[in-house]
Amino acid sequence: MDGVHDRRAHKQDVILSLDEDILQRAKSLPGDLSEQIEKLLADELAKADRERRLDATIEAWNLFDEKHGSFADQYANDVL
Repeated sequence: MDGVHDRRAHKQDVILSLDEDILQRAKSLPGDLSEQIEKLLADELAKADRERRLDATIEAWNLFDEKHGSFADQYANDVL
């Protein structure tokens, strides 16, 4: 498992509806279409996971700041 999905997991057949032009153009790319779609989905899942973790970090930092104040507060009166 690479953090996004288990590459050893069983493959499942699915039915997809794709834009015909995109499908025809994608078929001209090297490699297996299923592998390409799987990689794109894995990339999107990784991106969504990063965004969720970033949102959680921002929320935690904001809660910390509300409770304890900003680290910069101790220097705020020293400016000019």
